[in-house]
Amino acid sequence: MTKSELIQRLAEMNPHLYLRDVEKIVETVFDEISSALARGDRVELRGFGAFSVKHRDARTGRNPRTGETVHVEAKHLPFFKTGKALREKLND
Repeated sequence: MTKSELIQRLAEMNPHLYLRDVEKIVETVFDEISSALARGDRVELRGFGAFSVKHRDARTGRNPRTGETVHVEAKHLPFFKTGKALREKLND
């Protein structure tokens, strides 16, 4: 499901809301999650899962095409762990 499909689905489920309002709500939620992760905070949505940031140290990698060694910089990556309710729903 894409973001535009999510917005359309939510608008259909809530006919009392304008499409532009649903779009603004979805954008605001995604922006807040992104901002919290950028600050290093953890975002937990009960029953769905938790977003957090993991740190990867710098390392030496290898170009698979040429076999040449390449330096890979340290970086922070978003990480998502599913919640118990979501795992149970998927594995019913």
